[in-house]
Amino acid sequence: MRPEKANIVSELSESLRRSPFVLVTDYRGMKVADFSELRSRLAPAGAEVHVVKNNFLKLAMADSGFPQVGEQFAGQTAVVTGEADVAPVAKIFKTFATEFKLAALRVGFVDRAVLSTAELETLAELPAREILRAQLLGLLLAPATRLVRLFNEPAASLARLLNAKGEKEGAPAA
Repeated sequence: MRPEKANIVSELSESLRRSPFVLVTDYRGMKVADFSELRSRLAPAGAEVHVVKNNFLKLAMADSGFPQVGEQFAGQTAVVTGEADVAPVAKIFKTFATEFKLAALRVGFVDRAVLSTAELETLAELPAREILRAQLLGLLLAPATRLVRLFNEPAASLARLLNAKGEKEGAPAA
């Protein structure tokens, strides 16, 4: 392999190693303006999309320790990588694909585990990580909150009873 091609493969391998996720897509039929729009939508989520040759991608993925899914790499291939969470990126990608009827996801990897297209779509429907954490925290705190209310209820009932009795005695007779 020529040195310039080896450099491309090594840079791609390094990018794949750094990223917690990799999405492989078919960008057939996309125009430059569409590709620019996809890039601008992915940038705020901390993701990048790059067009790569299939052979380079296969070599880089083998070098980075990804499972072999070479049959998924045919035609025009682009790779989406990033530094952050995959769920917002999958959501952006799904929205883009439905709006433009382009860029079908082929396969994805999260922490080197292979995800099918259906699993990626399910991932795209999940709320953001912060919302999931808040929901989990709410679930974890709910029993403790109910327990505190249960312990607090006898004292609150007594206070309401004394308050009602005080209002009844303090009210003028009609």
